[in-house]
Amino acid sequence: MPTSAAPVPAIRFEQVVKRFGDHRVLDHLDFVVTRGDRVTLIGPSGSGKTTILRLLMTLEDPTDGDIYIDGEPLTHERRHGRRVRRRERDRQRIRRRIGMVFQQFNLFPHMNVLENVTEAPIHVLRVPKAAAAERARALLDQVGLADKAGAHPLQLSGGQQQRVAIARALAMDPEILLLDEVTSALDPETVADVLNVLRDIARTTDITMLIVTHEMQFARDVSNRVLMFDHGRIIEEAAPDVMFTDPQEPRTREFLRAVLTGSGA
Repeated sequence: MPTSAAPVPAIRFEQVVKRFGDHRVLDHLDFVVTRGDRVTLIGPSGSGKTTILRLLMTLEDPTDGDIYIDGEPLTHERRHGRRVRRRERDRQRIRRRIGMVFQQFNLFPHMNVLENVTEAPIHVLRVPKAAAAERARALLDQVGLADKAGAHPLQLSGGQQQRVAIARALAMDPEILLLDEVTSALDPETVADVLNVLRDIARTTDITMLIVTHEMQFARDVSNRVLMFDHGRIIEEAAPDVMFTDPQEPRTREFLRAVLTGSGA
């Protein structure tokens, strides 16, 4: 009997290098994220985790190597044996499949909450205003902010602003959601509300998630795979229950002990 072809990964990095000057942040990185996966990247600051997300958002270009989204090259393609930059319209088309929630909320201060959530669907996806507003109100209800549609960002707490940012990312109906230390700028009492929203999204949708976080319990709750980074390379990969209870690499054990005891990494 013929065997079915392996599914195309949602994200694939092949020998990706990223340098800033003489500093190599990613060192010939290979990894894949399959559709529907929830993958958490852990590791010390400066190990390359956030750079991966910035490359996927095309905020940075790889120095070398290839990145694919659903099998399609994201930033560069191979032509006649040469690596050439993709046209901007092609990069943008692919990038629309990806949403990101940043450490900082980056909401438009002059717009109210509803306008912040509908801005991109209306002007990028050309969704009619009424449909965009209906979808935005449903998302605001999902993140627990249905009563804040008319408020402006400065009238909201940090946790509320981050929940608006999550709704804004979801309003673009992304296939892939990137989360970059989304609670690092929040007061401790607001962290739980944001993480509970993300747990609900992970539980109720099939969206692919790539997560950078120091919230290890959250990583354990939502991930099906955890990758430990150090010096731009993956040094260990495991299911959460294994990674957080029986890591194999001494560097992983050292990092987790430092994070879980609050002594830094």
